[in-house]
Amino acid sequence: MATIIERRPPRAAQRAKTGRSRVASIVWHVFCLALLALLLYPVAWLLGSSFKPGTEILTNMNVLPDAFTFDNYATVFEGVGGLSFWTMLGNSLLISTLAVVGNVFSCTLAAYAFARLRFRMRAPFFAFMLVTIMLPMHVVLIPQFIIFQQLGMIGTFLPLVLPKFLATEAFFVFLIVQFIKGIPRELDEAATIDGAGPYRTFGYVIFPLLTPALITTTIFSFIWSWDDFFSQLIYLNNPDTYTLQLGLRLFVDQTSASSFGPMFAMSVLAILPVVIFFAVFQRYLVDGVATSGLKG
Repeated sequence: MATIIERRPPRAAQRAKTGRSRVASIVWHVFCLALLALLLYPVAWLLGSSFKPGTEILTNMNVLPDAFTFDNYATVFEGVGGLSFWTMLGNSLLISTLAVVGNVFSCTLAAYAFARLRFRMRAPFFAFMLVTIMLPMHVVLIPQFIIFQQLGMIGTFLPLVLPKFLATEAFFVFLIVQFIKGIPRELDEAATIDGAGPYRTFGYVIFPLLTPALITTTIFSFIWSWDDFFSQLIYLNNPDTYTLQLGLRLFVDQTSASSFGPMFAMSVLAILPVVIFFAVFQRYLVDGVATSGLKG
């Protein structure tokens, strides 16, 4: 019987190979950490500058201040331009919450219609909806402003909230459509055999299975609505409706160098809800994108 002799590389070669892979791993981790530090430096500098006195912000480029002060945050909580910080925070939360509710409600219904129902011109309507994703917002800005102005909605939250209840966010419709297409049609057929119509099938069969896609829609809707500055600048001309984003703009009109401190402090407070929201729902965001057909 022939004996099969397994040739093994010498121990020196194995150690050299292990050493090279270990060095490559260390170099890769050092590169990632350096890139992370480069990306986080502006945020760290913003956080550190919020604790600097006004005279130190433009002279001290270090992340940490020479002397910590909480006067900037005290000035923010006192209000700016006669507006209360808590009022602006409440306005931002109200707009973002209504945007989330509107997108989840309307985009889910529209996606169910495109994915499951049969009606005339369904394919052209779906294609037209996808085309709107590629349109820059500046193309429709003036027509929308004229419409809302004629309806008397300028200066209220309606121009920012009402479109969300009309399924105008084509990205979320497409996201949920892709998810619904992954649900077996046998479930719909079983519901139909049991006497359920389209509404009951949606409410009792499809909707409970859309949790990952709905969570993804919720996260993106909140973050995009919270970070939106341009639309709020266009439609909100009443100081009582100002948000935190518009409140930051009030510091730009002041010429005193000490205004940079409160502006950075309010910037940190404006970023904090988004960071907390993303940190809490990060796992659901990854699961939702991975199971919604966006991975290809």
